[in-house]
Amino acid sequence: MIESPPRQLILASTSVYRRHLLERLRLPFTVIASQVDETALPHETPESLARRLALAKAQAVAALHPECLVIGSDQVADLNGQALGKPETHARAVAQLQRMRGQTVIFQTAVAVVCQATGFAQTELAPVKVQFRNLTDDQIETYLLAEKPYDCAGSAKSEGLGIALLARIDNDDPTALVGLPLIRTCHLLEAAGRKVL
Repeated sequence: MIESPPRQLILASTSVYRRHLLERLRLPFTVIASQVDETALPHETPESLARRLALAKAQAVAALHPECLVIGSDQVADLNGQALGKPETHARAVAQLQRMRGQTVIFQTAVAVVCQATGFAQTELAPVKVQFRNLTDDQIETYLLAEKPYDCAGSAKSEGLGIALLARIDNDDPTALVGLPLIRTCHLLEAAGRKVL
């Protein structure tokens, strides 16, 4: 019996961070932007928002490429139940880090895998608890000017200088905080019929 070739893999994201993470699995993939509106719904929790957007991104690209396996992901910083998104500007990043100093923030990182042809669509969540140090305004300013993390939920890149902002990270998937939980991604790909190893 001849095995059919594996389905083409697509990452429904233009995030450089997610692309670099997925490259670790050494599977060939292409990148296609999902063009999904990331506005939260009224009364939507950060956890629900991350799950919904991860799935919506994967579904949007899968609709155009129904034979492919599509990976979608989203991350929302959760400060006491309030979603903090990408700051996009210096002033908003300062405000976010001032609010988060001394606080525990849960980075809700969701991943979804969708294949329209087979009807496969599953989502998993990898929450990461992050304790921020009690940062001074000068420390916040020094960090932001050095790293400019304006495209990161919560204004911090733990894989870079942002690690100096943190007192503790508590999670079960070290890649989740960077933006794509690879342990859960592997699980979903294999559940969809795509071997990683």
